[in-house]
Amino acid sequence: MNPVETLLDSKDLKENIAYVFKIEGSEGKFSPFPEDLLPEIKTVLEQRGITQLYSHQAEAWTYATNHQDFTVVTPTASGKTLTYNLPVLQEMINNPGSKALYLFPTKALSQDQMNEAHDFITLLGKDIKVFTFDGDTPANARQAIRKQGNIVVTNPDMLHQGIMPHHTKWMQFFQNLKFVVIDEMHTYRGVFGSHFTNVMRRFRRLCEFYRSDPLFILCSATIANPQEHAEKLIEKPVRLIEKSGAPVSPKTLYFYNPPIVNKELGIRASYIKQTRYLANRFIKANIQTIIFALSRLNVEVLTKYLKDDFESDRESMSQPEKIAGYRGGYLPNRRREIEKGVRNGTIKGVVSTNALELGIDIGSLDATILAGYPGSISSTWQQIGRAGRRGKKAYGIFIARSSPVDQFLMQYPEYFFSKNPEHARINPDNLMILVDHIKCASFELPFEVDESFGHVKWDDLKEVLTFLVEGGILHRSGDRWYWSEDVYPAADVNLRRIPEGNFVVVDTDKQNKIIAEVDYSAAAMTIYPDAIYMASGEEYIVDELDWDGRKAFVRKSDSDYYTDSIDYTNVKVLSDDEQRESTAVDVFKGEVQVVTRVVGYKKIKFYSMENVGYGKINLPDLEMATTAYWFTIPEHLLKRVNHSRADIIDGIMGISTALHSVATLKIMSESHDIHRAVGDKSSEWFAMNTITERGIYTPATKDIPSVKLNPDELTKFQPTIFIYDNYPGGIGFTPLLFDSHEELIENTYRLIKSCVCKDGCPSCVGPSKEVGKNSKQTAIDILSILGNSINGF
Repeated sequence: MNPVETLLDSKDLKENIAYVFKIEGSEGKFSPFPEDLLPEIKTVLEQRGITQLYSHQAEAWTYATNHQDFTVVTPTASGKTLTYNLPVLQEMINNPGSKALYLFPTKALSQDQMNEAHDFITLLGKDIKVFTFDGDTPANARQAIRKQGNIVVTNPDMLHQGIMPHHTKWMQFFQNLKFVVIDEMHTYRGVFGSHFTNVMRRFRRLCEFYRSDPLFILCSATIANPQEHAEKLIEKPVRLIEKSGAPVSPKTLYFYNPPIVNKELGIRASYIKQTRYLANRFIKANIQTIIFALSRLNVEVLTKYLKDDFESDRESMSQPEKIAGYRGGYLPNRRREIEKGVRNGTIKGVVSTNALELGIDIGSLDATILAGYPGSISSTWQQIGRAGRRGKKAYGIFIARSSPVDQFLMQYPEYFFSKNPEHARINPDNLMILVDHIKCASFELPFEVDESFGHVKWDDLKEVLTFLVEGGILHRSGDRWYWSEDVYPAADVNLRRIPEGNFVVVDTDKQNKIIAEVDYSAAAMTIYPDAIYMASGEEYIVDELDWDGRKAFVRKSDSDYYTDSIDYTNVKVLSDDEQRESTAVDVFKGEVQVVTRVVGYKKIKFYSMENVGYGKINLPDLEMATTAYWFTIPEHLLKRVNHSRADIIDGIMGISTALHSVATLKIMSESHDIHRAVGDKSSEWFAMNTITERGIYTPATKDIPSVKLNPDELTKFQPTIFIYDNYPGGIGFTPLLFDSHEELIENTYRLIKSCVCKDGCPSCVGPSKEVGKNSKQTAIDILSILGNSINGF
């Protein structure tokens, strides 16, 4: 029996395994080398042990030689790299002046793929230059790359900020550009994907200016709409290759549900502690393991726990690093050091965010542990694919949280295995994103009358240009619009978010050394005064937060607890764009204004996870306009429920919690892509339930603090549940929810009704101490009335 199977078959672990899913391996489907493939390329392939191509590689060759743009959608480790390297290298040998651009979503992946191409070219013995071009590239090397590079490997951020604004220096490259490779296409979703389409609009505009017509090759993990998504990203017709010819290694996926420690409260053992325990057992058995955590905080907590387990004594401290964390915010040299340690086997356990989900070569690991559902089917399979990548059997262990999504999948695993992977959704015409890129494009080349910008036609483009002229950002001269400011706009446009400037974390114990960066949207929730900020498994206490200066000043701490913020959200309807009747209630979708305020934090003790204190936070509100789906439960229906208004609020808050989870599964996306709120449609009050505050409150203003209200004193009682896109301007998730309202209500009812707890727990409506003792039953009663009004359930 395999060591992984032996461990999971032990008594203390076996009883927690809710489901085991096995995928049998399969033989590959092969095609002979194409007749027009150059002999020297065939020789290198044979030297690498490749005597024929997989069928999807041969299909890609046919499209490439016919200059037809295509996308390859095959599983992890199926040889997608050859689908673009073969036609690119053939072109380079036949026409030595040809150029190719390789785009990868991260710098780490760019570096990894550059090494792969370089190794192949070395065996070819040809003078084909391949370089990475990213933020770490020295200034004195950049000119040589522009002039000599045949294959330039970079990322969208560098294309956006480092290449296109300086395109005149890249004239020779653009004029001779024959191929554009876009790998990990499935990652270009939401805000990032919407930005990326606009980057491609600018890029193709420059290609047209330099009279080049490169072939586009896109590669992706499995998603539900690959062809549609590829065509949205580059706004061109694309051929689809989705039948893989690669052999499939056998895979076993375990669904592991932490044991219940309090059935009445529905409380299960901490999934973080269970992850630590399982990882500890694996690593002690010399099973090299990667642990995927859902947040940077969890990465740091688990890294600390495992370092305590394996690196705390003097002997181990003198040995090579055995445990490492890996996430965004680490410096490049540190990330590459960790990647090397995992590849050569000295690091036995690596704890990562989804940063290592992509195709970075970290060698062949034995097992993958998922500490919580990653949020999508695609991500789940990608993470499992990090083990057994060299033809070995792959093992994945999904450890459930107490969240409704995770517990729903534990109860109904067939839902996961019977569903197609999620759709990739983008909205490149989000006005905030679009305007930023029109600024960038105007800096690169002036706009002319009747020009379009991708699929944005002239009439719409002209409105934006006129707006920018009125703001003094552009000026018009004849039939052209020119950039008129001194700085180039791409420097202020971040592709990963709709930003207001990152915060830096400064260690005052080390002469104000910058140790990390924090996103603007996360700052109020992670680096508030007295917060415990964690980096590389070490704790720092925040002494000061300079909000305007975007700096947090910290010092080392040996605290035995970490902190977690408490916030509330108020939503105001800006416009009802569409309305429909759903028998019991009216359902809406439209634009809303969302205001989030962080009001305090909890102190949570390491290991015991108990709350040991609270603190208040006073920071600026976070505001955004976005799109939402909502429904108001009319008072005449609520009068049929035999509960007080206070209990009804608790019940509706519980419904919103479960509905959020059901909605996440419906759109097959990450839970943070949408969010929820309960309040009055006119924004006169909002509801909040935390361990310290529960009830309805007036929104705070600059001069007037929030005031708790008595719901019995309200003249109108019209509680409204909002589910909104958690991105400024919206990304396109909520229209599907609007159309699926009846299904969502039914599944929300089933989720709450089937939960084993008595009064509420994290797996359904939330912990009873936070949501109220009557929340669960009230939620069931309200949903029963809504369900009977729809079709009965």
